[in-house]
Formats: sequence, C-alpha cells, structure tokens
Amino acid sequence: MSLSGKHALVTGAGRGIGAAIARALAREGARVTLLGREPDELATRASELRAEGTAVHVAVADVSDEAAVRGAFVDAADALGPVAVLVNNAGIARSRSLLKMERDFWDEILAINLTGTYLCSRAAAAGMLEAGWGRIVNVASVAGLTGGKYVSAYCASKHGVIGLTRALAIEFAGSGITVNAVCPGFVETAMFDDALAKVSALTGRDPEVARADVLAQSLQLRLIAPEEVAAAALWFCGDGAAAITGQALPIEASGTVHE
Repeated sequence: MSLSGKHALVTGAGRGIGAAIARALAREGARVTLLGREPDELATRASELRAEGTAVHVAVADVSDEAAVRGAFVDAADALGPVAVLVNNAGIARSRSLLKMERDFWDEILAINLTGTYLCSRAAAAGMLEAGWGRIVNVASVAGLTGGKYVSAYCASKHGVIGLTRALAIEFAGSGITVNAVCPGFVETAMFDDALAKVSALTGRDPEVARADVLAQSLQLRLIAPEEVAAAALWFCGDGAAAITGQALPIEASGTVHE
C-alpha cells in the first residue's frame, strides 16, 4: 500500500487512537493534518511526524462547531491539498444512568461523537467527489453494535456513527469513495484510564480491581493497543479494500460475536 502524496486528515489526533492512526498514515507516505482541541498535544505529535519527514498541518478545532470545522478544512486544503483520506476519530466516552442524565450531558456526547462525524464528512466529501477517490474511516465502537448499562448516550452516538457510515457508503457508491467504520472494544489509552478512574471514584472500588474486571471480559485477557486499531483503519484506506464499503469492523479481544 502507498498513500504517497495523498492528504489525510485525522480528528482527535493528539493522542491515543488518533495519534496512532496519524502515524500509520504518515508511514505510508501521506501528508497529514492533525485536528483536535488541545494545541500542545497536537504540536507534540506534529513535531514527531515532521522529524520522520512527514508534511504536517495542525488544525485546532472542535468538531461539533460547524464554522470551526469549515474553516479548519479550508485551511488544511490550502496547506496540503484536498483531503483524500478522512478519519473521524474525535470522541468522548462518559457514563451516567438515564434518570440522572441531564439534557446537556446527552447533547454534548451526540454533538462530538455523531454530529462531528457528519460535519467533517460533509467538509471532505466535495473534494473527494471531484477527485473521484476518497476514503472515510469512522472510529465507532463495539458500543455501536451492542448496548451497555449506564452508557445509553454513548451507545446511541456510536450506533448513529455506524448508521451514518452505512448510509454514506450507499450514497457514494460508484464514486470512488468508500466509507467504513472500525469498532474497537476497550483500548489502552488515556481515555480508558480516565474513565476507569471516574468509575472507581464513583463506586469506591479499587482501580486495579475495576481494571481486572474489564480484562476478565476479554477472550485474550488484555486491552487493545491503539496500533491495532490503526492497522485496521489503514487497511480500509488502501487499494486492497477498494471493494469494501459500508462495513463496521469489530476490533476487540473478546468472544462476542456481532452480526
């Protein structure tokens, strides 16, 4: 596979899965825009990629802000050319029971996880259609394929991302654009550590006990590495996956089977 000369934009690229995907794309020759809300994290990742010879543009924006997204994509295209590969990775994961869930809690999760995916996809699509080639990879979750206790907002947002993936795949069929989703389970990231700490604080459980309970749900008794998610996302971007579109690929070290 070679993405040499193609412009790839990754949202939520400052750390975790997004940073791993950006590195994977860069190593295949892509020019990379790192988009996120934390300037310091983005600057660090950009320095690392530039040290390896990658052309990098940094865009500081909130994916739920329509005007900010529009401006960020215009600036990115001016810097590195039209976006050929879009990875919608930006997201938040929070838990709360339905009866304790205020409207602003629900709205924030849907705005970032789902509306952000819609806004970025719309911003990239015109250039892809003009070029006759494009790859959109959405980072969903196994929570978009199943349900879960106390995560109704998160599950709803990720189910929405998968629905959007399937709808856009049909809309863009025959255009040279493919749209797919990767659906990780628990990934070894700072987001996972933060979520585990919050659960432990709320329940009074020892963090190591809570972590052991998560690992016990895994068939391989381990968390997923961000690089494993990146490898799947990268495959969707290559010519070998040109006939694959509208798919939601589970990436989890568990025995759960999804249809």
